[in-house]
Amino acid sequence: MAVTPQTNTTLEAIAEALLRCQSIAICGHKNPDGDCLGSQVALKYALEALGKRVDLLLVEPESIPTNLRFLPGSSEFVAAASYDDFVDCFVAVDVPTPERLGDADRIRKQVELTITIDHHAVPEAMSQLSFTDPDAASTTMLIWELIALLGINPPLESAIAAYTGLMTDTGRFQFQNTDERAFLAAASMVSAGANPGYISAEVYHNRSRASLALQTAAIDHMTLLGQDTIALSWISQEDLAAAQGTSKDAETLIDLLRSLQGVRIACLLKEQPEGVRGSLRAKDDTDVAAIAKQFGGGGHKAAAGFTYEGSLEQAIEALATILSEEVPRRSATESEELARVQAQAEGADIL
Repeated sequence: MAVTPQTNTTLEAIAEALLRCQSIAICGHKNPDGDCLGSQVALKYALEALGKRVDLLLVEPESIPTNLRFLPGSSEFVAAASYDDFVDCFVAVDVPTPERLGDADRIRKQVELTITIDHHAVPEAMSQLSFTDPDAASTTMLIWELIALLGINPPLESAIAAYTGLMTDTGRFQFQNTDERAFLAAASMVSAGANPGYISAEVYHNRSRASLALQTAAIDHMTLLGQDTIALSWISQEDLAAAQGTSKDAETLIDLLRSLQGVRIACLLKEQPEGVRGSLRAKDDTDVAAIAKQFGGGGHKAAAGFTYEGSLEQAIEALATILSEEVPRRSATESEELARVQAQAEGADIL
């Protein structure tokens, strides 16, 4: 694994610490996705198999996307704002900073032992025990490795949840982060009972009518930049109202933009009451996390997100400008690299 600034322990040490605890609260980030929720659920059932009391927390109430409500235990999540139980340990999964914990950060500060398990690299640790591996395709992969260290056979529920997180964070095993380690982990989860066909159908073939209506809006709004290598689109509050949907119904639209032939970078902006939520995806080596960081966001090289504090019109203009600058810069870098490789090859031929 890559060494990260916030990693201060090992999964083995975290397993030992959890074995000593009797009550644990597990929380993820705002706008939870399949990897976040899958990590929480997978760890919950493994710890409960050991006789622990485990509570699942949501940063925001009723924030579980419809297509992820099939996950075991999805009805057992409670809002962090109303949670007042005492626990021995607070575990943050798939979330690197206190800001992304929202109301749950209050709980983290009150608990004696805090743990972070994640694959998002940031400069500092927020927990006493922190393990981050940015080379892992999903946080559920790390949770799966942790479960093996707990000395139990993985429960079926953990296998289902872990596979869900891995499948969604690799884009159905299509993104650049899909490597041998990811496939080996997926095979192990399937061996433990995860059914790929069932999980895929629940996640990807379970869209709402509102989602389909928003897909039409996203296509209508789409503009191509950078010699048609950048797809930028947006969903407004008016679009949501017309579709009788919520921002959750627009979660999959970024993959629609990314799928267009010739597109290397996709950006979807979703207007929300508190600002504009942006999602970025790359099909090449462009570091979209670096773009997201310019707006206080983050993520991975090929997939990142941010919140723009301004109007939708301002966000569209800002992203169009930045993204239009990114492709020429990337193209120049590729040309330089190609020239270097060719020069090396010619030199080898001469020798």
